[in-house]
Amino acid sequence: MTKWEYVTVPVLVHATKQILDTWGADGWELVQVVPGPNAQNLVAYLKRPVAE
Repeated sequence: MTKWEYVTVPVLVHATKQILDTWGADGWELVQVVPGPNAQNLVAYLKRPVAE
């Protein structure tokens, strides 16, 4: 069975692609993006398999 690790990441609206590309290059898969505490921010939830 696959085991997962998760992370939440603040994402600035003006740099969304750059931030998500950086995390994706490290093996993280985007699960969901939700509104952050203000209009300039989003929060991304990412996951990746745990290295065993």
